[in-house]
Amino acid sequence: MSLRVLPLLLVTISGLALLPGCTNQSPDQIRQKTAEETAAIKRDTKAVAQGVKDGLSSKRSIDLNKGSKDDLISLPGIDAHRADRIIAERPYASPHQLVSRHVLSEDEYHQIQDRIVVAR
Repeated sequence: MSLRVLPLLLVTISGLALLPGCTNQSPDQIRQKTAEETAAIKRDTKAVAQGVKDGLSSKRSIDLNKGSKDDLISLPGIDAHRADRIIAERPYASPHQLVSRHVLSEDEYHQIQDRIVVAR
């Protein structure tokens, strides 16, 4: 070990040893506060996880005959050009007409099929 590092290491270790003496709280108070903070972190983590889950599962359906260009662009794999093509081919009797009219490929259609509808 280098002679330069040794004094730094000793200062760090002695500082860590003094930390418990820097508080006016008893060990029981420290444990209680730690338990409260841990519970808060768990609660907040669960809330964040639930929010992410809700955000991922809130895939609303878009009506091909009524959806705006921005609605269509929000679908996976649909850019402005494809959204314009979808709008230009309206009206649709079924969502699969996107494929039969050669607006989308079968693979592109499978990416969005669970998020599109045709209202009647």
